[in-house]
Amino acid sequence: MASSFKLFSSLSSLTTILILILLSSLCTASTAPTGTNSPPFKRIYAFGDSYTDTGNTGSATGPNAFTYVSNLPYGSTFFHHPTNRYSDGRLVIDFVAQALSLPFLPPYRSQKANTSTGVNFAVAGSTAIPHEFFVKNNLTLDITPQSIQTQLIWFNEFLEKQGCRGATKNSGCTFDDTLFWVGEIGANDYAYTVGSSVPGSTIQELGIKSITSFLQALLKKGVKYLVVQGLPPTGCLTLALTLAPDDDRDAIGCVGSVNKQSYSHNTILQAKLHDLRVQFPHAVIVYADYWNAYHTIMKNGDRYGFKEPFKTCCGSGGDPYNFDVFATCGSSSASACPNPSQYINWDGVHLTEAMYKVVANSFLHSGFCHPPFDYLLSRKQHLG
Repeated sequence: MASSFKLFSSLSSLTTILILILLSSLCTASTAPTGTNSPPFKRIYAFGDSYTDTGNTGSATGPNAFTYVSNLPYGSTFFHHPTNRYSDGRLVIDFVAQALSLPFLPPYRSQKANTSTGVNFAVAGSTAIPHEFFVKNNLTLDITPQSIQTQLIWFNEFLEKQGCRGATKNSGCTFDDTLFWVGEIGANDYAYTVGSSVPGSTIQELGIKSITSFLQALLKKGVKYLVVQGLPPTGCLTLALTLAPDDDRDAIGCVGSVNKQSYSHNTILQAKLHDLRVQFPHAVIVYADYWNAYHTIMKNGDRYGFKEPFKTCCGSGGDPYNFDVFATCGSSSASACPNPSQYINWDGVHLTEAMYKVVANSFLHSGFCHPPFDYLLSRKQHLG
């Protein structure tokens, strides 16, 4: 009888342990991050300028100072051939897609692309303010007339081709499983008005107004997960350094006046995002702090393997910047460095794959998104 009791007691204890293990595993499964076989999002839609463009422009259609993007050495680091990305390899949006276990986003203008997992509407040279403003003020330095509003038109046309008109339950017409990523936009607006009579305050006001209108249009469609990048410290770009006087420098050696302009732009943008969060409480709206991420990397370059903060990897002209606006990367006079991972600047305006990778990691993992990107993922997991 005693042995039977001991056996029953042992079995009871074993059963209890098994139940606890089972409950523990169920709790873990309910709170664990989404597995690699089930990406948190089914698709990404991206917007922006050349920092996000994965092929909507080429040598003949992009900004007129960078007319060799369809040639090597563009694309040489990762793809080993040109992809019409303005870098030696991947961009921030590419690293975001990879982190979410999704394919690289095809450009909207690609006729043969598989768009089931997303589309990239970003255009190199794109502005926040509609192109007509620049034509009216005789500021047509760019040869790409698209603005962020053009990208919205493209997006609407894309949705119509998917059969998304009016109320519909078509899975491709709802955005429960879609991440919207708005890359930096507005830097070109300021650049195109340098030396003109148009004040920077006017560009800031009109640019922010257009961006806000664009974001409202997306959110009114029912967008639930939205990331909006701010401007980087554009005074750290090689082009800015070659144009500004030597006494216009900040604590990290960038053009102080230009960095202040970008910072001010971002401050107002963040205030507008706060208002949009109030207006659209159903949506998770994240601000990706490009300015402070870039600034932090600049101050700690050695930690990331960067040895050249300002000099271009691909360019011409020699020291100090290896940059000549009349003989840019890809031209017969230009050449690329053998070690682009040690450079921040790729061609004088655009960044190296190595820099884009660090920036992407800063957004996704290092606290330079507000609220954090992990919060967006947790909300997506919770809501399903």
